[in-house]
Amino acid sequence: MTPSWSRRMRHGAEYALVSVVAALVRPLPMSTVRSVGEVFGRLVYRLAGSRRRIALDNIARAMPELSAADRARIVRGVFEHFARMTLELIRFGRLTREEMLALIEIEGEEHVQRAYASGRGLIFFSAHFGYWEMQGLVNPLCWRPISVLARPLDNTRLHEMLERIRTLTGNTVIYRQGAVRKVLRALAANSGVAILIDQHLQSPDAVLVEFFGRAAATSSMVAALAARTGAAVLPAFGGPLPGGRYRFVYEPPIDPPADDSPESLRDFTQRCSDRIEAHVRSHPDLWLWMHRRWRTAGDTARVDRPAVSLLDEEPHV
Repeated sequence: MTPSWSRRMRHGAEYALVSVVAALVRPLPMSTVRSVGEVFGRLVYRLAGSRRRIALDNIARAMPELSAADRARIVRGVFEHFARMTLELIRFGRLTREEMLALIEIEGEEHVQRAYASGRGLIFFSAHFGYWEMQGLVNPLCWRPISVLARPLDNTRLHEMLERIRTLTGNTVIYRQGAVRKVLRALAANSGVAILIDQHLQSPDAVLVEFFGRAAATSSMVAALAARTGAAVLPAFGGPLPGGRYRFVYEPPIDPPADDSPESLRDFTQRCSDRIEAHVRSHPDLWLWMHRRWRTAGDTARVDRPAVSLLDEEPHV
């Protein structure tokens, strides 16, 4: 069996499984979907040995003060959370706008309104933490549609399914090709842009910042955009509430970079990363510990460069 044929078979099986699960959870109350997801997450925890080991190793290095039992408990919670979040997103995407709004609480709305009032656009930054997908979905219901930066899924059919959900309330998804130009255009129109900055990055716009006491290659795109456009940069995080509900928090804006020097961009990126770390420390079971966030010094030392040159490569808008 050729690799391409094997990949198509695997992608087809993945899509069939997700479609069956989606059909099963759509009629259920959100609180029930959350419970079903938790059970499914426990199963995945037992089966996904390599990812489980990565998560355990990451937590051991990030929070060495924890006992082995505490680390295992957190990792089980991580698998449970991401299974819950996946099923809840499928169910959430079938709700009416009124039903979505009935499930959420907003904290920090004044920061969003003040940022839009400045007229220079708004950058929401977050992480693969909590319920970021739902938070993006309800943003247009509270204020206005935003653009969401994302990486395409390898499975084309699952990618199309996820994009339908992400755009159903009016948002736009921006992928890497021509991304900077599209983001600059959105900010110039005083729109919002959402960017996740918590994954290892090996590209021209990566800088090394400290994350849980270790060097982590991190996108400085948010810093460069803030320096270039003057757009406000707001930390945004979503967490669970009892009964299948959610709290979406919008924190005060990060103080802007002093200038567009490499030092200022790195300092700004560090301050953004610090906000993510604070939330992960508070609720470690809600973050994607299965990702290889930290790489060896040899992998990251050569990417410690500012993002200004990357922005300048794009045509002006």
